[in-house]
Amino acid sequence: MIDAHLHLEQYSAAEAEELLDELPQHGVEAVVAVSMNLDSCIRTQQLAERCPQRVLPAYGYHPEQPLPSEAELAALLAWMEEHVSSMAAVGEIGLPYYRRAEALKRGEPFDLKPYLRLLDLLLAFAARHAKPVVLHAVYEDALLACDLLDKHGIRQAHFHWFKGPEEAVARMIGHGYYISFTPDIVYEPEIQALARRYPPQLVMAETDGPWPFEGPFGGRRTHPAMVRDVAAAWGALRGYSPSQAGSMLTANTARFYPLPPRRNQ
Repeated sequence: MIDAHLHLEQYSAAEAEELLDELPQHGVEAVVAVSMNLDSCIRTQQLAERCPQRVLPAYGYHPEQPLPSEAELAALLAWMEEHVSSMAAVGEIGLPYYRRAEALKRGEPFDLKPYLRLLDLLLAFAARHAKPVVLHAVYEDALLACDLLDKHGIRQAHFHWFKGPEEAVARMIGHGYYISFTPDIVYEPEIQALARRYPPQLVMAETDGPWPFEGPFGGRRTHPAMVRDVAAAWGALRGYSPSQAGSMLTANTARFYPLPPRRNQ
């Protein structure tokens, strides 16, 4: 299988190497490694260079953090231009739903416009280079993201760990956008309902590691091998065996994120 969304560089260097070495024994062929900012992109790129068959790198700026300065943004975009040929996707990018909700809960104002501008610029980069995009856009933010995807004519969009209103779900299905489920599909009714609703051909499995999970995963380090638990839970909801589900989700992910050609041994 393929872990469609993992923050590989957020693990310690030793943990990242250990996870990558363990992938074959868990039946995981590759991971899509997303990035947070320029420093994160560089670390992701270094991991991808060491394991090109197992790490598909995505470069971008995660929205759940302070905005970059103009100089920082220019440096990020320039670096991405230099490495565009090796990137699997632009990501993780999107809108700061949780950061905004926390600010409003504290009674603080929150200006979304600069984040919309940032997302617009990163989507323009993706469109210019015909790259897929990895989106953090949940609840009502998904509709704003869809507007910007339409603006740039982007159809290769992956909404990771998605949850949102029916209006957004219907629009995303109509455009053929992909979503991915995390291990919380095992115990979250909201996610299970979405899994029953979303077309099987537009679904992938992810872990979003090192983010921790609850239920049967409580206290465990998040590992790419958990995509097998995701597949089994998704398959049970859709009437597929674990093996069938794993094959389907793997085929979907490989279609969206083509694997690099294997080297001759």
